[in-house]
Amino acid sequence: MATKPSKTIETFPNPNPERDYEIAFEAPEFTCLCPMTGQPDFATIRIRYTPDTTCVELKSLKLYLWSYRDEGAFHEAVTNRIANDLIAAVDPRFLEVEGDFYVRGGISTKVKVCHRKAE
Repeated sequence: MATKPSKTIETFPNPNPERDYEIAFEAPEFTCLCPMTGQPDFATIRIRYTPDTTCVELKSLKLYLWSYRDEGAFHEAVTNRIANDLIAAVDPRFLEVEGDFYVRGGISTKVKVCHRKAE
């Protein structure tokens, strides 16, 4: 059976919630569509977070990121949406999402979103 993109981010219980530690993901094959031209935009998405009570399940993250391949989104919007969805899914102590978009028209774009849980 073929794997399909999904907007669902699965989680699992943090095995060490008493300790701060960092989890980092890098997805160098992220694609979405330019909302102005419909042409593909390519990026490396970097995610760093400190979990609280739950962690992101890796396969669901892959399918989630894959779900953007046919969606039009500005770089700023898609990076913030990824951050918002991860915050909603795992309520991390700290989260940083960076969208490092490839050169287009002679300009590369990096968008970084940071979130720290209120104490």
